[in-house]
Amino acid sequence: MTGLKSEKDAVRKRIWALMEEKGVSRFPKPVYGRIPNFEGAEEAAEKLFNQPEYGGAEVVKVNPDAPQHSVRAKVLSDGKVLIMPTPRLKSGFLLLDPRRISSRMHAEASTIRGSFRYGRICPLDEMPRVDLIVVGSVAVSRDGVRLGKGGGYGEIEYAVLREIGSVGEETPIFTTVHDVQIVDHLPREEHDLVVDVILTPTRILRTGNKQEKPRGIFWEKITAYQLREMPILSELKDLRMGAKVG
Repeated sequence: MTGLKSEKDAVRKRIWALMEEKGVSRFPKPVYGRIPNFEGAEEAAEKLFNQPEYGGAEVVKVNPDAPQHSVRAKVLSDGKVLIMPTPRLKSGFLLLDPRRISSRMHAEASTIRGSFRYGRICPLDEMPRVDLIVVGSVAVSRDGVRLGKGGGYGEIEYAVLREIGSVGEETPIFTTVHDVQIVDHLPREEHDLVVDVILTPTRILRTGNKQEKPRGIFWEKITAYQLREMPILSELKDLRMGAKVG
């Protein structure tokens, strides 16, 4: 285990344990190994909805984890297109168009199971421009470095969208977390996401991030297992090859 990986894992374990100890974690449990759900997730989401970046967004990408469920439901109820990664990116991205979903079904459609029922798998060559990204985190530093649960899926999701031009350096990235998930410092590797705004049940923290976001996939770090488990990576390679041929 590399020094950075060991350091990151130590932070994850500390935050998961702290959330359990303080009684701020909630279903699904155990929180270990997850983007943890937390008390006040809805209040953090409400703060997000009041931000100008959200108000001006027409297409919003939101992770599929439990603490961001209310964000996904609100995106649909506000008439915005929701881009939702499938768990572990096994089926790529789902696109949910609120014009095609009854308002009564927005809460259900924004769950993992409901998203497959009411959304559609979106091929990369049909992906719209994304105006705002909302990610879950295990921990996040005050200057915006984000730590996920360790699988690298959030980073790969972003990198895929960056490679096809659906997001850019200017695309804002928000995260909703509990206050105890904010730390003073996190180590960062070149592929790690950085966020622009942190929203908790009690506050809004604009990170003033000056670090460059990842520009795309670091192919040398992609394993044979990841290529097998995430067919979207092969789809991306095919798209790139087609672009070069054309």
